[in-house]
Amino acid sequence: MRTLTPPTAPSRVQPSSSCTHTPPCPSADSPDREAARVVASHPEQGWSLLCNGAFHFDDTGEVLPDGRVIAPHRPLTATA
Repeated sequence: MRTLTPPTAPSRVQPSSSCTHTPPCPSADSPDREAARVVASHPEQGWSLLCNGAFHFDDTGEVLPDGRVIAPHRPLTATA
């Protein structure tokens, strides 16, 4: 019996930064990476591409240019 394997897609690597303005935005590796400017916004789908190459999601999760995933980190709300 012959096993079929799906073709592998070419690896696509996002640029580490497409930031060309001054002062430059924080890098995708810095703790304040969410302060980078939005270069593509898709609120209907719940995500934005930042100029440092990170994808930021409405639930506060992120995908960094190197493929690492940052879990959602919503602030805790106080209840009375």
